Amino acid sequence: MAATQNIALDDVDRRIVEALAGDARISNAALAEQVGIAPSTCLTRVARLRERGVLLGFHAEVDLAALGRPLQAVVAVRLAAHDRGQIQEFTDTVNALPGVLMVFHVTGQIDYLVWVAATDTQDLRRFVVDHLTTHPAVAHAETSLVYEHTRGPGVFGAVDAG
Repeated sequence: MAATQNIALDDVDRRIVEALAGDARISNAALAEQVGIAPSTCLTRVARLRERGVLLGFHAEVDLAALGRPLQAVVAVRLAAHDRGQIQEFTDTVNALPGVLMVFHVTGQIDYLVWVAATDTQDLRRFVVDHLTTHPAVAHAETSLVYEHTRGPGVFGAVDAG
């Protein structure tokens, strides 16, 4: 994801973003009422927020256990070298793997945090061994199980739903 310049938002735009972060399925009419503007104005503002790259998409909160993937982990990965081509290839490969929820390219002792969902400990072990520790770009991988995750207060301070 490329860095975007800081986009100035007025109070109405901030309230729209906050409301959509809490419930992306809210109807336009309900969203307009919640933020105190006309539905046509709301629709235009949401479209403009998408065009400006503020709203990148709308996503469902999924119960992973209901889909047979109750075990979550974060795998810290350190690369052997930091060649641009190798970094891009690793990123592309990991982003395409089933079970990967998010990939964070980070600074510090490690290079990536890979959030994965697995069916059980053996499935997780296979994922880490088959796709991470044996990848030619990887020098080290360390797995931490996720007991629980909760949402923070959101960008503007209100607790997001979910």
